[in-house]
Amino acid sequence: MKLSTLAASLFIACAGLNAHAQQNVPTVLIDGSSTVFPISEAVAEEFQKSQQGKTRVTVGVSGTGGGFKKFCRGELDITGASRPIRKDEMELCKQHGVEYIEMPVAIDALATIINPSNTFAECLSIPELKTMWAPEAQGKVTNWNQINDKFPNAPLVLFGAGTDSGTYDYYTFAVVGKEHSSRGDFTATEDDNVSVQGVARDENALGFLGLAYYEHNKDKIKAVAIRQDDGSCVLPSVENAVNGTYQPLTRPIFYYVDKSKADKKHVVDFIHFAFDPKNQEELVSEVGYVSLPAEIANSAKAKFDARKTGSHFEGGSKIGVKMTDLVN
Repeated sequence: MKLSTLAASLFIACAGLNAHAQQNVPTVLIDGSSTVFPISEAVAEEFQKSQQGKTRVTVGVSGTGGGFKKFCRGELDITGASRPIRKDEMELCKQHGVEYIEMPVAIDALATIINPSNTFAECLSIPELKTMWAPEAQGKVTNWNQINDKFPNAPLVLFGAGTDSGTYDYYTFAVVGKEHSSRGDFTATEDDNVSVQGVARDENALGFLGLAYYEHNKDKIKAVAIRQDDGSCVLPSVENAVNGTYQPLTRPIFYYVDKSKADKKHVVDFIHFAFDPKNQEELVSEVGYVSLPAEIANSAKAKFDARKTGSHFEGGSKIGVKMTDLVN
């Protein structure tokens, strides 16, 4: 055999062995919420570095609803969710024999956003937002002056999270009063960048998205302060999410772990890494969310180690949930 042919054969053989080795590397399978995605991506990157190639992590972004469908069919180790599991999803998991461990992975605040040139809607009340977003507003509330007669007679252009998104579910719950209930004549998207671009281009536009996406794009858009019961106007921020002054648009976001996968060493190692207080503070904060206080992060790990299954919720979101209630 010629030397060049031998070298080529060895290269092909080594490549095949390498591919086989890659296939045998334990892999943590994560999917779900676009809101949780930046956290999963950041944690996955650092975790894989710490493992020095011994473990891989794949992170998909199917949306909260799409993630639960895969998760409840047993296709994932972990799914990220920007709202609690719903009753129909609980039933789907039950049908497939999937038990889940519900863990808060971070604290989020939803931001209502406007074009930077908008100076009249810098502080809005929840009733004003409800006037915009309620189902009965469809085709009827089409101008800003219908929200407040002091606002200009200008077209109201709305952008928001897609209806399969947990962000949509929580925003409608907090603003309209009923989860998954809103007008349908708005630009709905699973890609928050579409909302950012739409609001940035149109001076009459308003939208909503997770705090992290606002933080990464605040050179293009402006956040709306929410008028509280005492009349104060509070902006979405990490600080205001922690101190509880930004209501009702502050919420926990979640990891759901398949109990049947929770004894796999690579899944255990990933969860322990993700909920290490030091990693929480560095990685969750880095992507624009509020990290769990150390005692909550440690309690979340303890809940996982105890394999405590089920949901704190009754198939829907709640306002004003205490983080301690979610890790006991």
